[in-house]
This record gives sequence, structure tokens and C-alpha cells, in this order.
Amino acid sequence: MDKFLKYKFLRVDMNTFECIKTRRSIRKYTQQPVEFDKIAQIIEAGIHAPSAGNMQNWRFIVVTEKNLLKEIYQHCLHQEAVYNAQIAIIVCGVTDKAEMLYGLRGKRLYTVQNCACAIQNMLLAANELGLGACWIGAFDEDKISTVFGIPDNARPQAIITLGYPDEKPVSDRKNLESVTYFNRYKMKIKDLHLLFKDYSVHWEKQAEKVQEVSERGLKRVHKRLKEAWKKTKEHPKVRRFFKK
Repeated sequence: MDKFLKYKFLRVDMNTFECIKTRRSIRKYTQQPVEFDKIAQIIEAGIHAPSAGNMQNWRFIVVTEKNLLKEIYQHCLHQEAVYNAQIAIIVCGVTDKAEMLYGLRGKRLYTVQNCACAIQNMLLAANELGLGACWIGAFDEDKISTVFGIPDNARPQAIITLGYPDEKPVSDRKNLESVTYFNRYKMKIKDLHLLFKDYSVHWEKQAEKVQEVSERGLKRVHKRLKEAWKKTKEHPKVRRFFKK
């Protein structure tokens, strides 16, 4: 475990981790054209994603023509990201080879997983290159397949929109403890932050405990003072001073 933690914390300062944390879904783009060499680098990043059996059964259609981008927009529920995009990349999964090697699981699951890995690589590459990107999953598959001549043995998995960002969206993320289980679903480790040596959470909890104890102590002191004051007022020698 110590070796794992050491390795983990040595790598958090790498550019890759920063790229992951700063990536956002960008839906508004400027009118600045996207350079072709950057598109090539993004696709290259997709090619280097892992795939089941190293099938690499993804294919990429780069859409640059405005009339075709409008066609995509019509078949993507009129999503803003498509309307504003300078470039779109249709990611397709070739299913016949996957089915031949792995049966229906290869066709229905592994192909989707392979393309998803490639898409995430491409989104991160776009962020690293200063571009905005958005993963579009809601579209009419039949229409998209017809417009772009996608054969029956391939299926459009997603559409990536690209452009120079014209917005800076903020996205909250769930904390590590709320999404991490150990050895069994819903099995958690108490004080998981200490396992990963994140003492800031521990200090915050300790500060809350100190504040809670202090507040309880003040309430007790206040209660005792009130009781003492009440007894004092009721004393015969003191009571006469409070008579009207």
C-alpha cells in the first residue's frame, strides 16, 4: 500500500493529471478556425486508447463542411454545442470483428467500451491543445448513418464537437469517499482520507469537533450561571433588593 501511495502522489503533479481535472464540456465556441494539425493530434490520441483484444475497431469521420455540420445539428436535438462547433468528429465502432471474436458481448459492450476510451483520450487531448470539446451522445443514429454513409457493420457511438472555447463552465465533483468502495459494493473504510494521507479533511473534522465541544461547554456554563443567579436572587438576604 505504501508503494502505491508513493507512486500515486508522485504523479499528481504531472500535466496529465492537471489536464484531467481541468477538462470541461464546452458548448460555446469562438469563430476561430481549428488548425488541422491539432485535429490530427486529437485523433492520434484516440488511436492510442486501449481496446479489447487490441481490436482498435474505431473509425473517425472528421466533419469540416458547414452544411454537413448543420445536418448533424438537425439530427442532434438541436444541441447548442453542435450549432456552435467549428469541427465535429463522428466516432464509429466496427461491430463485425468484435462479434466474430467475442460474440454479442463484443458487439454490444466491448465496441462501446473501446470507443469510449478513444473518446476520452480525444477530449483530454483537445483540452491540452487549448481547444474546447463536448461529447454528444443524443442523436438519431439512422439519420447520421445515412447522411455520412456509415455501413451496417459500423455504428456511430458519439459525436465530438470541437472549437476554441467561448465559456468557462464550472463543474462540481463528488468526493472520493462518496464513490469508493472496498472489496464489496457499498463497503467503505472509515476515514478514507487518512488512508490517502489527505490530512486536511482530518483537520477540518477535528476543528468541527473542537467547535462543537466549545459550544456545548459554553451552553453548560451559561446554564449553571443562570441556576446560580436564580439561587442567589432567591436568597433571603438578596431577595429584598429585587422587591418592587
